[in-house]
Amino acid sequence: MMVSTVVMHSSPHIHMMMNHLPKRQSRPILPLPKIRTFRCSSSSSLSPSTLATQFDLKTYWTALIKEINQKLDEAVPVQYPHQIYEAMRYSVLAKGAKRAPPVMCVAACELFGGNRLAAFPTACALEMVHAASLIHDDLPCMDDDPSRRGQPSNHTVFGVDMAILAGDALFPLGFRHIVSHTPTDLVPETRLLKVIAEIARAVGSTGMAAGQFIDLEGGPNAVDFIQEKKFGEMGECSAVCGGLLGGASDEELQKLRTYGRAVGVLHQVVSDVLEAKMDTQDEDEGKKKKGKSYVGVYGVEKAIEVAEDLKAQAKKALDGLEKYGDKVVPLYSFVDYAADRGFTIDQEV
Repeated sequence: MMVSTVVMHSSPHIHMMMNHLPKRQSRPILPLPKIRTFRCSSSSSLSPSTLATQFDLKTYWTALIKEINQKLDEAVPVQYPHQIYEAMRYSVLAKGAKRAPPVMCVAACELFGGNRLAAFPTACALEMVHAASLIHDDLPCMDDDPSRRGQPSNHTVFGVDMAILAGDALFPLGFRHIVSHTPTDLVPETRLLKVIAEIARAVGSTGMAAGQFIDLEGGPNAVDFIQEKKFGEMGECSAVCGGLLGGASDEELQKLRTYGRAVGVLHQVVSDVLEAKMDTQDEDEGKKKKGKSYVGVYGVEKAIEVAEDLKAQAKKALDGLEKYGDKVVPLYSFVDYAADRGFTIDQEV
């Protein structure tokens, strides 16, 4: 499925976002309040989309990050050979990481009644795979990015050879972690096999690797493919893996597939728009990235229209899941966050 670029009327939220860009500054970390829950039934007069505007996504997200960071720290201990593990931990435990893939996985699992303890091993694996893909994307022979998440890229610190090895090691470690740490009394082995197959599909030659190849090769009308494969695949995989762990039906998994892919691309499109608005790219960098994003190909205004379409696609994909009541609210909230960036994710140092 290629991303549709049908022109839609831009919502005031998108335009407000463009006129009032979030200030990038650190804020004091406050004690986490208890997560608010909204109890509703499928017969409630309030729609999930309406409830999402009341849901405290920041608290939900930040609390999960704390748990996920602890489990990642335990999952990637320093052992011999030390330098490889230090390079792996440098990227996996990066302070600026929002942990979007694992948080989405947990939310999707809980949507269908799954226990988050069943989702944490896969959530950690998704972060390992995500970190590995970023390490390799940043290499001089790929996107050649010197920084990532506000700090020097892995290869800048550890060298190209060690960065390649760190990425190579993180991919299989993720699969091993799923198999060895998922409670068998919570998730049947048949579901775990499907989870592993889903991740392998997402990162493989028809998934993220294909997106990176076309990103390097370029070509006319390649932006849809690049954006879907490089950014949509991880969102899709995260949502679907959570659904598999929670016992979602095939029809529900298809909804999650469409939802996750749209959210993944939406997040990147809005990030590119914000970056263009802030005018942080120098002329040479702008030329290098020309053609790799909707902003580069179509300009800011058209990219905003694409974002509106993606936002609508993501929310429409959740139609039919209202029967799960307030458990669907986090997924709705992720869509609004991807579009509007109404807050920053603060982490404890």
